Amino acid sequence: MMTSESLAEAITRAGSPVELLRNQNWPAFTFPVAPEFTNWRDEQRAWNTTVALMDQSHHMTQLFLHGDDLTPMLESISPNTFATFRRGVAKQLISVNKDGYLIGDGILFYNDEGPDGRVLIGHHLLIDWVRFNAEKAEAAGKDVHHRLEANSHMRQGPPTFYRYELQGPQANEVMTKVFGGPPPEIKFFHIGDVTIAGRPVKALRHGMAGQPGFEFYGPWEDNEIVLDALMAAGAEFGIRRVGAKAYSSSPLESGWVPTPFPAIFDDDFAEYRQWLPAARAGSIGGSLASPDIHDYYMTPYDLGLGRSVRFDHDFHGRAALERHAENQRRRKVTLIWHADDVAAVVRSQIEPGIPAKYLDFPKARYGLYQMDEIRKGDELVGISTDAGYVAFDQLYMSLATLDVGIADGEQVEVVWGEDPISRKGSVDAAHRQVRIRATVAPAPYHDFARTVYRANG
Repeated sequence: MMTSESLAEAITRAGSPVELLRNQNWPAFTFPVAPEFTNWRDEQRAWNTTVALMDQSHHMTQLFLHGDDLTPMLESISPNTFATFRRGVAKQLISVNKDGYLIGDGILFYNDEGPDGRVLIGHHLLIDWVRFNAEKAEAAGKDVHHRLEANSHMRQGPPTFYRYELQGPQANEVMTKVFGGPPPEIKFFHIGDVTIAGRPVKALRHGMAGQPGFEFYGPWEDNEIVLDALMAAGAEFGIRRVGAKAYSSSPLESGWVPTPFPAIFDDDFAEYRQWLPAARAGSIGGSLASPDIHDYYMTPYDLGLGRSVRFDHDFHGRAALERHAENQRRRKVTLIWHADDVAAVVRSQIEPGIPAKYLDFPKARYGLYQMDEIRKGDELVGISTDAGYVAFDQLYMSLATLDVGIADGEQVEVVWGEDPISRKGSVDAAHRQVRIRATVAPAPYHDFARTVYRANG
């Protein structure tokens, strides 16, 4: 239930940030599209074998931004460079605290100079911090303006834009048919203007796990016309619409950690914690149960976001982030879970005795921040985050941040299940903690999984 309690008040009530977030209920996140249009296994396979259409219109929070003082405000809180940021470009925006630890990330689109011309899209973690700073800038008389658009679960009425992602080895063939000729030449993470079924459409060029793709977006009133045109063009290529279940697992293949833990619990964020509703703070799920909140923090380099960092301007946390850049202790990896150990967890559900923590398919996350210990022997060597099953490769896996001294191909163990068991409603009240062997692989993992891992498996 939503209350007016601030995060600062909730921490005081609970006694500590860890005590609050490990035990705070966070509603299961469901994407506001059909769970399955066909079946999630074939929908997953489609973006690797044919072509898939993903409806991204509804599940992300959007923050529309404009104003002459917007760029200086963003520069003050972000390591991203804005020296070349201009109309027709998108960037993966990040922010850090004073000690250089990550707050979150999102995609910032620069469409035009109008009121809705720049928009930050993603989970609410970074968006709330940007919104807080925008409000402060406005209160100080700066020319910064913002408009928050919640996802379709929390908003009345349609979104401003539809967003359709077309992905897969035959995406180019579908687009050739849509456009009546070769797809437009648009640089990676650049935005082009195209026409689909007579409607003006924006196209962001990107790719997922090595597969070609575009994200098409435009005014909501055109959503059905554009969707029908894309589906009709893709029919002969076996296009599949991707439902919520399959889409939720897509970060495992692209190597993107969806909800990194936000480092907002130190003195520099005291005012922010008074402003932020506790209900937006999320919850921690997983075997990592340190009483020290700092053990949950990660740097941008820990999660492969170092490419977003540029030390060409002053920003909050710059000095500390420069030190992290020179001493990178962890790196982003994929962990490929051992089939026998995964099977044993599943089998425990139908055997006598206390079962292992339930392992869901295709996604196993049961807190907004999934934080499972990774151990090598008795040593804690990292944190496993997003976990799930990928049907195309028939592998269970997770994205993780791991000590740099552990190489690809080495074996570690993921500690699955909680001890002590938290009070969240999403956690099985009775379960036992187990260790799941896992092979370290790159993120994204595909080439490794299809060659080295299978050859040695």
